[in-house]
Amino acid sequence: MLNIINTAIAWIVTLACFIAGIFTGTNYGDFNSKYIKNIEAVDIYENTIETAVPQTEIYNLIKNHLSSPLPEGKTAKKAIVIGYDGCRADNLKMSKEFDASGINTLIADGGQAVLSYCGGVPYPAINKQDTSTAPGWCSILTGVWADVHGVKKNHVPKSNDTLTLLTTLVEDGTVDSSAFYVSWNGHFSQDNSTYINEKKYIEEKQLNASFVKADNDDGTIANIVADVSKENCSDFIFSILEYCDHEGHSTGFSQGNKKLAAAYKDAEKASDSIISAIKSRPTYDTEDWLIIITTDHGGYNTWHGGPTIQERMTFIVCNKPVIG
Repeated sequence: MLNIINTAIAWIVTLACFIAGIFTGTNYGDFNSKYIKNIEAVDIYENTIETAVPQTEIYNLIKNHLSSPLPEGKTAKKAIVIGYDGCRADNLKMSKEFDASGINTLIADGGQAVLSYCGGVPYPAINKQDTSTAPGWCSILTGVWADVHGVKKNHVPKSNDTLTLLTTLVEDGTVDSSAFYVSWNGHFSQDNSTYINEKKYIEEKQLNASFVKADNDDGTIANIVADVSKENCSDFIFSILEYCDHEGHSTGFSQGNKKLAAAYKDAEKASDSIISAIKSRPTYDTEDWLIIITTDHGGYNTWHGGPTIQERMTFIVCNKPVIG
C-alpha cells in the first residue's frame, strides 16, 4: 500500500512539474513513459529501474579495489572517478552516436554499466535527501546516506564525524595521495561549502590530499590531465564536470533539449581525453586502474532536488564489474 502511495505522489509531482514546464518551455514532452523508454533504449545497462543499486555502492567499489591484493604483473593501484554533475541516466542513449565517449571506451574495454539511484531510497519511495549536488556526491564519497553524513541539501558543511575517501584512504595508508578536482564553489571554497571542515582537517593533519578548484570545466580537465600525466600521479582522484548541470539549469534537463545533448557530448569528449591520458602513462601496463564515470543526480525541467524519476535515477559506468 505504501509503495502505491509513493508512486502516486511521485506521479503527481511529475505532472505538476510537467505543467510548469509547459509555461517555461523546458520539458520537451518529458513524460515518465518517454523517460522509461529512453532508459530501456540504453542497451548497455545490466539492470533495470526496479533493480537499480544505491549510488553509495561506488564507495565500496573504490575501497575494495584499492585495498585488494595487486594482480599478477601489477605494481600499483590507482582509481579515478569522473563525475558528470546533473547528468540524467537516459542521456547514455546518445553515447553510441559519439566519436569520442568515455563511456563507450570503458564498455569497449570490457566494463559494465548499471542503473543506480540517489535520494537515500529506491524510486518510487519519496527521497529522504535532496536529489542535489552536495547530498549526491557526499553519499558517494562517504558510502552512507544523509541520515549519517548530515548533508541533506546543498550549502550544509559536513561534520568531520564522517570523513570521505579522499581523507580516510590517505590517513589509513591505503594510498599515498588523493586529489579532488572541481569548479563549483559549493564543494570547499565557501564558508558553507560541503567539505570546508574536512579541507581544514586535511590541512591541520598535513595529509597528502589536494582539494583544487578551477574556474570552469576546461580548468578542471586541465588539472586532471596534468595530474595523471605526472610520473607519480595521485593514487585516488575524484573529479566533477559541470557541463550537464549548467546547461540543464539554463535550458532544461530533458534529452529532447539539443543544448543539453551538446553539453553531454562535451562531457563525454572530456572523459575520453582523460582516459586517453591515463592509458598514455609509461607505467600504465603495470598499474591496476579503476575508472568510474557516474553522476550525482538527474533533473527535470530546469531543476532538481525532488522525487521525480528523472531526478532520482543515476548510473555507474566502470571498467570493472559493478554487479555480479
